[in-house]
Amino acid sequence: MDEKKVLIDLTKLTDGERIEMKKLGILADNNSLTTAKYPEIHQDRPPIEKIPVHAPQTINEAFDYLKPSSFSRALRLNFGDYKVFLLSGTASVNEGGTTEHLGDFKAQLWRTYVNITNLLAAEGMSWHDVVRTTNYLRDIERDYVEFNKIRTTFYNWLGLDPLPASTGIQARLCWESLLFEMELIAVCKINKN
Repeated sequence: MDEKKVLIDLTKLTDGERIEMKKLGILADNNSLTTAKYPEIHQDRPPIEKIPVHAPQTINEAFDYLKPSSFSRALRLNFGDYKVFLLSGTASVNEGGTTEHLGDFKAQLWRTYVNITNLLAAEGMSWHDVVRTTNYLRDIERDYVEFNKIRTTFYNWLGLDPLPASTGIQARLCWESLLFEMELIAVCKINKN
């Protein structure tokens, strides 16, 4: 592992961290970093191809403005004639990596829909391909009624039928400025043209 990419202070690990990092093979018995090995299980069976999804006109990759950040905004997986779109938690963040519409829950929700619409479009998909959403509200008691009105208005406008499966959760989000975040799964046939 490249020492420059180690973001934790190895001299300040707890005993428990050392034990678990040794079990993972990250630390050697002398507490130095080891080199990661390509897993043997993938010698004859490579892992599934994971294609990152980008829509920089709307929102950038998290690592472009969250330093450090270790996740992709979205991935596309191909399974035969179908592709699956997996979206990480996405919120009212602009292409510069700052929160849009501070303190305005309804505007943040609409901006989140804009971001997700553009990410889906980057893969030739739309909300009609969405099969599951998970919705995180900072204050579900205060905001759920408005959330449901806006979601219903948006979905009705799109003509979604059936509606995606959905879960609503109250959660503390990664930034204090965010009032809403959504992750989702979409599936569609691959266009062979």
